[in-house]
Amino acid sequence: MKRTLDLSAAVWRKSSYSDGGGTNCLEVSDDHPGIVPVRDSKRPDDGPVLVFAATAWTSFLAGIKN
Repeated sequence: MKRTLDLSAAVWRKSSYSDGGGTNCLEVSDDHPGIVPVRDSKRPDDGPVLVFAATAWTSFLAGIKN
């Protein structure tokens, strides 16, 4: 069964791992238990949103820190 996630009221923030030039920015939303929605800040209204399990996102961040 495919669920549709309503992100219309999500509060987005730029990832601290994005560059400062504004060209390679990710936005994440912290308002959803167990998942982390991620989007491209250059296309906030019409671009895709990727949704990761919170555990997978934590593992990804640990990997890029190393």
